[in-house]
Amino acid sequence: MTESGVSVRSVRAFVRSHGRTRRRAADWYVTGFCVAVFLAVVGDPLADVLAGLAGPGDPARMGAGVALIALAVAAYLAAARAAGPVTLPGPDASWLLLSPLNRRHLLGRTGRALLLVAVAAGALLGLGVLAVLGAPDQLVWRLLGALAVGVFAGVGGMALAVLAQASQSWQVWLTAAMVALLVLAAVAVSGRLRTAPAFAADAPLQAVAAAAAFAAAASGLLVRQAWAALDRIPARDIMAASTRAGHVASAAVGVDPGTFTWIAEDNHWKARTLLSRRWPSLPAPLALAWQDWRRLARRPGRLATMLATAALPVVLAQAGFSPAALGVAVLAGGLAVAASSATGARRDSDNPALARLIGVGHRPALAARAVLPALLSGAWTATALTGLVLAGGSPLTGAAGVAVSWSVGLLVAPALAAGGLRMARRSPVDHSLPIIETAGGAIPLGPVLWALTGVDVAVAGCLPALIALASPAPVPGALLAAQAVAGVTVLAGYVWRTGR
Repeated sequence: MTESGVSVRSVRAFVRSHGRTRRRAADWYVTGFCVAVFLAVVGDPLADVLAGLAGPGDPARMGAGVALIALAVAAYLAAARAAGPVTLPGPDASWLLLSPLNRRHLLGRTGRALLLVAVAAGALLGLGVLAVLGAPDQLVWRLLGALAVGVFAGVGGMALAVLAQASQSWQVWLTAAMVALLVLAAVAVSGRLRTAPAFAADAPLQAVAAAAAFAAAASGLLVRQAWAALDRIPARDIMAASTRAGHVASAAVGVDPGTFTWIAEDNHWKARTLLSRRWPSLPAPLALAWQDWRRLARRPGRLATMLATAALPVVLAQAGFSPAALGVAVLAGGLAVAASSATGARRDSDNPALARLIGVGHRPALAARAVLPALLSGAWTATALTGLVLAGGSPLTGAAGVAVSWSVGLLVAPALAAGGLRMARRSPVDHSLPIIETAGGAIPLGPVLWALTGVDVAVAGCLPALIALASPAPVPGALLAAQAVAGVTVLAGYVWRTGR
């Protein structure tokens, strides 16, 4: 009850009583039937996966597995912080949030939803831990212990994100936890934690029970603190998080993944005051593209994160991925880096009238905007390949291997830049395209074509490099020459055709 004598439950009951639709027994039946069908479909594959976890883990891959788990938990905390995580539906955020209702009771439904998300994420974390460490004996009990530790860790991480939304001091603790996880991943990749994962894999069941009890106690303490802090979260933060959640929900319902990047970009810049500086004396096309360089310089954290991800192929190599998978991962990462630095080309495509008013031709402007994606993607690819050479995940060795790695990175840069520009300039998903019936089920053609836009150009331009990286033998010089010709040809052809 509030000071006015009205409770959140009575307000929600009043809204439901005046709603146009009510949840009937048939709706509950359909929901339960869908859940039962889902469990029946995934039950057999899940049982096979669990049966494959029996037996000891591979000591040579435990370090990479620990690194991947640490990175996954850090990404989970970062996603929770970016989402809010406490949000409200649009009507509640605009009407009930600023009312004299009990804030904690009003946010209770959101808290329960966050709890379900945390439990699901924690269960996946527990399965990942068991997959890395293995189960030398008593699979059922070790599986239950790993799930318990993972679920409590997931719930505790979500509670920590809620506390960070309510207090700046807890924001520091959340940042410290993410940094500690990244440090743990780096140490695990370096091979200095070989004894710790092996000791954890052979730990007795009493130690597993003790770890689960400790995780439960820590998680319970954080959940209690988060529940008490719900009424201290500023209304403006909840409103901002609710607005972001509404935009993301609209993009998800419309199956338009490109909207997510616009949401993230706009949310970053709208709350910042930028200082004006004189533009350097450059030719017109390069002066137009200078905004991409300034945007990158104003986000050094993003640039550092981008360069740090070049170590992911090394982690995948230690986890036992094949040379073909590593080559695809390296080129896919380079393409993602190129696409993330082509925001200016995307704005030119979305607002062609403004691009015409600037007075720079389309081809010169597109060629100038391709410089930054080419440099970043080439440097990222070369760094990733060099890391594979130094870590022993490549058939190349020594100084010659490092030189070849940088040569491959520089030669694939034009093709990756062309693919990144094409990805940045692609149109929204066309849902009017037909649905293709295949043996694996119905596939909507619109999202498939949207996902392949840009990838097709990059694959065509990087085909010699893909063949070379997928081969277990050293890279021959003929493929390097073919890659040089293919990369330049694809970029020039894309600029000439698109800039008409």
